[in-house]
Amino acid sequence: MDQETQTEAVRTAVEAIADRLADEKDHLTDLDSAIGDADHGANMDRGFRTALERVEETDGDPADLVKAAGVALVSEVGGASGPLYGGSLMKASQELEDGITADTTVAFAERYLETVEERGKASVGDKTMVDALTPAVHTYRKSIEVDDREPIDALGKAVDAARRGVEFTTPIRAKKGRASYLGWRSVGHQDPGATSTLYLLEELLDVATEYVDGEVAIDAAADVEPDELPDAEDAPADGGE
Repeated sequence: MDQETQTEAVRTAVEAIADRLADEKDHLTDLDSAIGDADHGANMDRGFRTALERVEETDGDPADLVKAAGVALVSEVGGASGPLYGGSLMKASQELEDGITADTTVAFAERYLETVEERGKASVGDKTMVDALTPAVHTYRKSIEVDDREPIDALGKAVDAARRGVEFTTPIRAKKGRASYLGWRSVGHQDPGATSTLYLLEELLDVATEYVDGEVAIDAAADVEPDELPDAEDAPADGGE
């Protein structure tokens, strides 16, 4: 894709994400009501609506647009989500200065994950967005650099890895954020941050299929490293306290 098409694709992706989060706002709020402040849905909806406005007003290359979206999220999304989602986008946008390619998107994904981990002080198994993001990023990189798959195929596998990461958050105990205050009572609840991360990736995949030719392989089971989603060995058998 030329730069003009890449820029159009970024705008389309932000619009698709904003629309999806608006549709899922109540569901994310319900998830967050169980183990958090009940504001994740509203915050993400407001943040990405503002991000879409900023992106539509911004002239520049894909890196400029992604950075603008990140700035908007930092300014509009409350709590920890603003720095995690927006600040990480701002950092990762630097990897797209040479445009959107297989190499730059791998670098973007890794920089985004690295920044989320640094800012959130979280790792896989803590019941956070990292549980969806880590297997997605690792699968994306492995699919491209080891399995020599096309980016669109790799993204499809990454989405499936993220989906299984979201499922993984339900039976484990939260170790970070407000949910951690609940102790074992957080067991049995799906993490809202991991869920919204999956929505972002699903919309990126949908938009990518509009701009990139090629079939999308969704089953990533054989491409995920076995230690990316550790067993929930510390969860009680009955899910109680």
